[in-house]
Amino acid sequence: MAKTDSCGLMAHLETQQTAWGNIGRELISVDMPCQYTELMPGICWGHTTELFTPAFWKYHSLMQRAQNRYLNHRLGRSLTEEVAVCVLGGYGMPAELGLAAFERLRDLQLIDGTASAYALEEQLAIPFTVSGRKRRYRFPKQKARYLSSALKEIRAEQHPKTSVALRDFLTTLNGVGPKTASWVVRNYLAANDVAILDIHIIRAGVEIGLFDPNADPNRHYFALERRFLDFCLAIGEPASIVDAIMWDYMRRIWRKAPSNTSTTR
Repeated sequence: MAKTDSCGLMAHLETQQTAWGNIGRELISVDMPCQYTELMPGICWGHTTELFTPAFWKYHSLMQRAQNRYLNHRLGRSLTEEVAVCVLGGYGMPAELGLAAFERLRDLQLIDGTASAYALEEQLAIPFTVSGRKRRYRFPKQKARYLSSALKEIRAEQHPKTSVALRDFLTTLNGVGPKTASWVVRNYLAANDVAILDIHIIRAGVEIGLFDPNADPNRHYFALERRFLDFCLAIGEPASIVDAIMWDYMRRIWRKAPSNTSTTR
């Protein structure tokens, strides 16, 4: 990644870069500042063909929006269902397994806020068939306790309608931290003023130079989120879409690494 001084020096030699893409049968051009132009302090745009540069993310976000992709993030049909699927996923949980757990509990009508933790645990403890293989859900007792408590509180309380206020409310629920709460809000409201800072987004941010390699969202979630939202504003793309695209691209790249799995968030 070029440093600030080289960004400024080389930017005098080029004015812009143009990338091309297909939308159906139509060939369109995407113009951006040249790769050496500074986007944010210490961060250049980079080239669209170079993996994980700001220009790369700008191009892919724009192209996906042009094809109406990554626009609908909802996994559930209601706020209650969205909380359920997000609580059941994440924290190293394989995507397919988290979704399978959600679908089982939903089909059994166990996520309406009335089911006991024991009833949820009983179902989560039964192995799931995912891609033809038997898989066990990790920590079923703990997740069942968190989910039962969270769903009962949502059922009993009036919840805020705006994104940040809703996230603040969700973080008061047992077992729901800023990342899970942001995931619910992004999905349910298509919000662009929150970010889901999981391991994939942190890795992408480190590649850009946006985050320090030792960035820890467990300790500095909201400061890191502000950096991410500023980045999305700088490239002129919706945070909800950039977040989703980064997650999808980065998880596929690390999927084959022995110590990593594809997670729901």
